[in-house]
Amino acid sequence: MENFLIKEPVQRVEKFIKKFDPKLEVLVLKTTARTAQDAANSLECEIGAIVKSLLFRVDNKFLICLIAGDKRCSLNKLKKILNEKDVSMANADEVKKNTGFSIGGVAPIAHIKKLNILIDSSLSRFTNVFAAAGHPNCVFKINYNQLIKITDGLEKEISE
Repeated sequence: MENFLIKEPVQRVEKFIKKFDPKLEVLVLKTTARTAQDAANSLECEIGAIVKSLLFRVDNKFLICLIAGDKRCSLNKLKKILNEKDVSMANADEVKKNTGFSIGGVAPIAHIKKLNILIDSSLSRFTNVFAAAGHPNCVFKINYNQLIKITDGLEKEISE
């Protein structure tokens, strides 16, 4: 099996989480976690405990929304919270350029550009959640309250 832990994006995430809490670690999965369903199957957990890191474009700026795996991000709620009319999903190139990660492995942390982060409050149902760690086969487990601290994210109701 390929050693995913030597890949630069995974190392960037690992360094970030270890600095925050030395007990946190990147988990390498035998099967892909490219989608929330894949991750839940691999980890044998509820799909809602999987954190989807989604990049949105707001005018010429970008922000990350962290959404539970069993929810969808509500563009209408986002527009109201941000008081913006034009909010859309970023494309694959914009995701790579702003986060340093490819779609399927976008972590909620360790982005190459400073991004504001909104965390959907529905994730609070779970004590621990799993987030991508820079590659589709890599995740990390983190306590929900730690997720808020490590991302410096703002808790909002942004899902439907």
